[in-house]
Amino acid sequence: MVRVGGGMLFNSNEFLKFLAAFFLFYYLVRNDRRARNLLVIAGSYLFYGWWDWRFLGLIIISTLLDYFVGIGLASQEDPRRRRILVLASVAGNLSILGFFKYYDFFVESLRVLLGKLGVSMDMHTLGIVLPVGISFYTFQTMSYTLDVYRRRVPVTRDLGAFAAYVAFFPQLVAGPIERAHNLLPQFISVRRIDSAKFASGIWLLVWGMFKKVVVADNLAPLVQGVYDAAGWAPGPSGPAVILATLAFGMQIYCDFSGYSDIARGVARMLGFELMLNFNLPYAAGNLRDFWRRWHISLSTWLRDYLYISLGGNRRGRGRTLVNIMLTMLLGGLWHGAAWHFVFWGGWHGLGLSLQRIFGRGRRGTPAWGLLSWLLTMSFVYYGWLLFRAHGMVHAATLTMALGDWRMPPWIGSYALDLVVFSLPVICVQFLQARRGTLEDVPVRGRVLRIVLEGILLYCIALYWGRAAVPFIYFQF
Repeated sequence: MVRVGGGMLFNSNEFLKFLAAFFLFYYLVRNDRRARNLLVIAGSYLFYGWWDWRFLGLIIISTLLDYFVGIGLASQEDPRRRRILVLASVAGNLSILGFFKYYDFFVESLRVLLGKLGVSMDMHTLGIVLPVGISFYTFQTMSYTLDVYRRRVPVTRDLGAFAAYVAFFPQLVAGPIERAHNLLPQFISVRRIDSAKFASGIWLLVWGMFKKVVVADNLAPLVQGVYDAAGWAPGPSGPAVILATLAFGMQIYCDFSGYSDIARGVARMLGFELMLNFNLPYAAGNLRDFWRRWHISLSTWLRDYLYISLGGNRRGRGRTLVNIMLTMLLGGLWHGAAWHFVFWGGWHGLGLSLQRIFGRGRRGTPAWGLLSWLLTMSFVYYGWLLFRAHGMVHAATLTMALGDWRMPPWIGSYALDLVVFSLPVICVQFLQARRGTLEDVPVRGRVLRIVLEGILLYCIALYWGRAAVPFIYFQF
């Protein structure tokens, strides 16, 4: 069983102290690019080492590997040697990721398969601790080499800037998975901090904390009460599973988008811009639209470096459907070393393939738009059931429970709790959508801004005293 080590969570007192100290030193060196980058490296390594200092070596190895591969690619014109260099980067990065994240999974899967065939295998799992964030920074550093190989970004010979790009602590352990063309140049130039961006960064920080501490962490027990219950007799009922799945959909959105908002807010307060990672995904009218809005940094990464590399849609419909399915299966495996994650990826691959085949016609009536949205959300939320289940057997049990419409006595209070904690997010994001921006406070006027942020801060303080709950995507 792969485990995630503990460390400095955004929603912890340790992080707030770290951030205050970092800001103090950062302000003193903000106009000295090299000193600033060295401070970012030192602060980021301290932040990551707080989780487990032994895994700092993995970040350093990935950094040095792709830094020197990039220099080699820039100085080499021979196509064969350039391919060897980029393959060295890909093989090195994926070997590290594969060993720490997938070794136990594949050994155990092989042992079970051979056991069913009557063959005994004397290989044992190692109980490897999963280095937090390894999937994120591995994809980020590897994309740099791939872009240099494709001549889409210039190589950098500034090791300090490159190391800061790889290890930048706001987005180090759960993204967004940044691209070199966006983030790396920001470490090569001096960043200016102006009052408008600083205020916007504070809003993103506060809003992200609210979504995580107040909403996601209070929805978690509702989800656990159904998905993790061991004493159901004769089993969970359909209404309980439906409400728990709705709660999980809101929990994972507020948890992960909350992390992204905090990361973007802290970065913006330091003068950096990170990419938008969530764009109202539950407003999507079809599945392709959902993946343009959900975990944008991963979905675009898979599109640019996997789907297109497989041939994209350039080799006929049949090959396109195969490429979609392979991309989503591997995307599911990226999320975790378990077969239900692979099945979740395959579920979305199936949906995207069906949309590719049957979804070309456009019907512009409001009724069709509403129906399309309802079908899309039903598909997405059944996917969340697969995602949250403990395995394929558990997913099958929960699926069969959907046909059992017994009403537990607590169903009314459960539904009320779900509404109470979800409604603030729905209202704020509705106002943001009307204003056409997810970047700032959705109200006009300084007084209203102060009042809204004050209410959010009060709610955060009210729930802050609880034990800090790790972000869901830290396990990926």
